[in-house]
Amino acid sequence: MLQGPLNRKDPRQLRIVHCVRAPIGGIFRNVLDLAAAQTASGHHVGIVLDSLTGGDFEAAKIAQAAPGLALGITRLPMPRIINPSDAITGWRVFRAVRSLAPDVLHGHGAKGGTFARLVGTALSVSQKPVARFYSPHGGTLHYAKGSLAGRVFFGLERTLEHFCDGIVHVSRYEANTYLDKIGTPRCRASVVVNGLRPEEFADVELNPGASDLLYMGMMRDLKGTDVLIRAIALIRDRTGIAPTASLLGEGQDRPAYERLVTSLGLDGAVRFHSSKPTRQGFAMGRVMVVPSRAESMPYIVLESIAAGIPLIATRVGGIPEILGAASRNLVAPDNVEALAGKIEEMLGDPNSAHGSAMIARKALRERFTVEHMAASVERLYFRALARRRGLKEAGAAASLQPAD
Repeated sequence: MLQGPLNRKDPRQLRIVHCVRAPIGGIFRNVLDLAAAQTASGHHVGIVLDSLTGGDFEAAKIAQAAPGLALGITRLPMPRIINPSDAITGWRVFRAVRSLAPDVLHGHGAKGGTFARLVGTALSVSQKPVARFYSPHGGTLHYAKGSLAGRVFFGLERTLEHFCDGIVHVSRYEANTYLDKIGTPRCRASVVVNGLRPEEFADVELNPGASDLLYMGMMRDLKGTDVLIRAIALIRDRTGIAPTASLLGEGQDRPAYERLVTSLGLDGAVRFHSSKPTRQGFAMGRVMVVPSRAESMPYIVLESIAAGIPLIATRVGGIPEILGAASRNLVAPDNVEALAGKIEEMLGDPNSAHGSAMIARKALRERFTVEHMAASVERLYFRALARRRGLKEAGAAASLQPAD
């Protein structure tokens, strides 16, 4: 376990543990932002996460964050797919979290959320009350409502509501999707959108030879990377020139995308790169493309807008809540023709693209801040703890009354 200094002077300090499986993408960015802001507010914070996922880039981020967290960072193997070893993993998570004696256990994503709710409940029985929170970040909500997998996972989500004090959605879209696919939660549910730091609202200087297009994110079909590649090929076929693109990220489908680029004859135009710090990546392309088939509240959209980068994104998840449902920079998901047309339009009029980016940044600055996100979540923690402690105290008082 990587651990930082511990200080227990303020009685209002909470001991907060975040549980997340994969230390990658927007979900981990959200955990790190919350942990840093909660630490700055005087709380003792720790993170429990998977040791099987991520490479050198993620390891560097974890090593950088750990010294500032009083309860440190604990890494355990957490396989992505449900399997019998989850019982062993759950026991390991329980032992790790128990040693941290949290007041709040906040799970992120399907696996992290499951462990947090069950472990938090077990600790509440044997020790002090623990407030149990869950942020889906899309997760199981991406499954189709009528699919077999969807029915199984939605049923599990419904059951786990009995072991949860609060659900924190990162977008209104996610909250509505939960209502549609799972039903009205038996616990309290709130929407707290992701936030950005003040220093992120600054221009990025492009590298010499920056590509026309930029993609940053996980390499998996859900993110629509293949749609972008096919859109580039379509533009090449009808104009004779392929826009250049830098694709940054790792993931299970990257080898398939590399083969697709070669099969379409785009090796000279499309280049793959490993993950990089966000603003280093931003310097590698003139227009950010987010071609996702599904999303919740993607950080890459927020970060791109804050940096003043022209952006094309799909009309999915919480993205319209960021840009506005009527934004001209939104296209239908899984639509190669629509995406190719928007790319041609934006690359053909860079002045208009820049002006649109400046307008979007001004609107974003007023709505999405880390301070607001952390303060909203903190209020939810304190309210849940007050309810749980009140219930326990009421139960203890009732047990002292003589029987009728």
